[in-house]
Amino acid sequence: MPDISIIVPVYREEANIRPFLARTEAVCERIGMSYEIVFALDPSPDRTEEVILEEINRNTSIRLLVFSRRFGQPAATMAGILGCTGDACVVIDVDLQDQPELIEQMHAKLCEGYEVVYAKRTSRKGETLVKRFISHVGYSVINKFSDVNIPRNTGDFRIMTRRVIEELRRLNESHGFLRGLVAYVGFKQAFIEYERDERFAGKGNYNRLTGSLKIGLNGLISFSSRPLFMMSIAGFCLAGLSFLMAAWYVLQKLVGFSLTPGLSTTVLLICFFAGVQLLGLGLIGEYVGRIYDEVKRRPMYIVDKKINFGGHE
Repeated sequence: MPDISIIVPVYREEANIRPFLARTEAVCERIGMSYEIVFALDPSPDRTEEVILEEINRNTSIRLLVFSRRFGQPAATMAGILGCTGDACVVIDVDLQDQPELIEQMHAKLCEGYEVVYAKRTSRKGETLVKRFISHVGYSVINKFSDVNIPRNTGDFRIMTRRVIEELRRLNESHGFLRGLVAYVGFKQAFIEYERDERFAGKGNYNRLTGSLKIGLNGLISFSSRPLFMMSIAGFCLAGLSFLMAAWYVLQKLVGFSLTPGLSTTVLLICFFAGVQLLGLGLIGEYVGRIYDEVKRRPMYIVDKKINFGGHE
């Protein structure tokens, strides 16, 4: 069993595999511990799988999980974490935005008695202003309403002990929001700060706007029921407002004011209350949808091939 497992979710990353391995292997050799590098691959239309297989022939410490179809990065990451065998594991992207050289510093922090050490970004090179704004607002909203505190300016780049891995296995949730799950597990956690680099090659494989919104929504819905409470409060306040408006109209009628029905006012009120109702229904639908996913108990991912995992291929 290796001392450390390095989990790398990949999809359409053939140009980044070899540069990533060169830097990561150098770090592992410098630390002086046994290691395994587990690539969790969504089936790619490029040569990502072929490049990894070539590298496995060169280095037997490299493993490969190939899924039956594309399940997405969160599922791939969880598959790597739950399938690794190291005493500790590192989650890192292959695009070299998160520097492998930081693993040595993170591991040193782990040896001080921490169970989780995550990397906190001080800069976000290569990201647009819109992406940064969405990230800032998303973390603010999640931490305002969530039952767990998710550190700002962090991604999945972190190192965890075997104890945390086993607790993640017990949670067995289908959404795979790793930052929230690790925060929920708790234990003694620390962070290091770093400047995030631009991608080494290629482009990101998910839509930056919708992808960020989906991740943020998962973080909010999966770790808090407060939005439902807020909708109840909003409904109560709006109902009270309607009673006040009705009382005002009755008062005007009693004192003799001539009330001329206003079409525009009626339309605006109808649209407003209809919008609030649709918002409430949509919010409830998000929760019901997640309950539906959990009740079905479908696996988060399906593995097609396990390569270089000993007798489990």
